Amino acid sequence: MKRVQLLALSLFALAFGLVTAGCGNTDSRVTIKLTDAPGDYKAAYVTISEVYLQGEGGKLVLRDTPVTTNLVTLANDTADLVKDAIVPEGSYRELRFVITGAYVEVEQADGSTRIYASSPDYAALPAGAQVSGDLQLPSFASSGLKVKFDGNVEVTGEQKVILVDFDVAQSFGHGAGSNKWVMKPVIKGAEIEFTGSVNVTLAKGEGVTLPTVNGQAITLGNFKAALTAQTDADGAAPAAAEEIGLTDANGDGVFEASFKFLVPGNYTLTFVAPEGVSYTTNPSVPVTVTIGSGKDQTQAFTLTSAQ
Repeated sequence: MKRVQLLALSLFALAFGLVTAGCGNTDSRVTIKLTDAPGDYKAAYVTISEVYLQGEGGKLVLRDTPVTTNLVTLANDTADLVKDAIVPEGSYRELRFVITGAYVEVEQADGSTRIYASSPDYAALPAGAQVSGDLQLPSFASSGLKVKFDGNVEVTGEQKVILVDFDVAQSFGHGAGSNKWVMKPVIKGAEIEFTGSVNVTLAKGEGVTLPTVNGQAITLGNFKAALTAQTDADGAAPAAAEEIGLTDANGDGVFEASFKFLVPGNYTLTFVAPEGVSYTTNPSVPVTVTIGSGKDQTQAFTLTSAQ
């Protein structure tokens, strides 16, 4: 089974990722993303009404606003389910998704499709849809779909990425001799990794003069550092940071940018110059940066020419 690098939980060939980023001494911020690997389903809609962590302090709700999404359209893409939720310091043993409705449209051997739904009047069904049978969601609407961690996760302000793999082939079962389908995701394993970061510095080389563009003198503060995730052999890419402007906070002439909370993997690092300006650096860009689990690193560059 293909391993999802940046996300976590496969459901209808879906993966959920839980990313916790440090925020002070006692709190962390949590983001949960959705993605989907292509499958034999024409449509797979789910309504997730609540997302919460279960821990020593009981239930911690991360989201309680229902969201309905067609998981098939998330192939090779991601969508935020929870964004920057605050999680207090403590020990958490599982993540739960309360799923209150779903339907799946399954391709048949003759090219036709059949729809199986949790209810014949499920709100996400297309107008005029003919439901061929039931899609059972055992206890998912009450106790929720439980994602147990491989040991308790301790939140102490450290940034973490929790990856949980599902056996996609076993995510659904068709009742023998019936028109009922059952959603029954199977967890294969879990692991915890620390995110990393990269600090980028850019300084002018000796004798280098920056040009003037449209009457405005250019400085290194007009440059941006850009970090782009590289696609791995399986076609899955870790989370990518956007362009960040360079700043010189201490006035020493060395301009800096920091990319934080990066999922381990390979990234391409380069600079974006003001429009119309060409430049060279030492070392030359772009360069490949490998982010290791829990590793912080610095990439230093010198501007050798600009015109």
